[in-house]
Amino acid sequence: MINMSHPLVKLTKVMDWSRFDAAFGGFYRPVGRPAKPTRLMVGLHYLKHVHDLSDEETVERWVENPYWQYFCGFEFFQTEFPIDPSTMTRWRKRIGPDGLSAMLKASVDAALDTGTVKASSLERITVDTTVQSKAIAYPTDGRLCLKALMSLVRLAKRFGIDLRQSHTRLAKAAALRAGRYAHARQFRRMRRELKKLRTYLGRVYRDICRKIAGNLDLAARFDVPQNPSPRMPSSFESNLERIRLNRN
Repeated sequence: MINMSHPLVKLTKVMDWSRFDAAFGGFYRPVGRPAKPTRLMVGLHYLKHVHDLSDEETVERWVENPYWQYFCGFEFFQTEFPIDPSTMTRWRKRIGPDGLSAMLKASVDAALDTGTVKASSLERITVDTTVQSKAIAYPTDGRLCLKALMSLVRLAKRFGIDLRQSHTRLAKAAALRAGRYAHARQFRRMRRELKKLRTYLGRVYRDICRKIAGNLDLAARFDVPQNPSPRMPSSFESNLERIRLNRN
């Protein structure tokens, strides 16, 4: 019921399946429930990555496709799932990164043996990483003020400086509200919350300046100038101004 000229059928004949039994045989034990065939697990993972499917989708499509079943070593058409989809996850954890590398090497060797890929084509690999998601936290006014305030409070606790009020709870709530207002495009409310954040930061900064006045060692620790600004550190002001210019 299959065409022997199908690409998967041809690939089945050129793949050296015995190398997987030798490579992954050490992960199996002779006791307990009989293990699934190595060729079945390797074939399912090849099909999963070729078609960019999840474990559940791979197993579901395997039941519907006779070519996939032949590729995994079955001679007769199957109407039931060969494995539970969670088995593929546990099998990947069992063989580890080295096992997955061995599977990749086997596919590359098969391509070289059949002449599908030339050795010169593998000397240089071009990877497009622009579509990969990056965990970037953009420096907004609210985040900078909150981070500066938390750093000052943390340093004050480290050096035993008793603050009148840390404002950490209020600052966190204000930063959260500012982000929500910005997302809802309620900029007047957002600016009001940012003003609160700058006020909390200024209060903590001025309180620390009063407590460490005359102590050159602590002033160097906090990087406080000899004549501090009555509002907030110039470094914070310059950072905020830089962010505003970049955003504009």
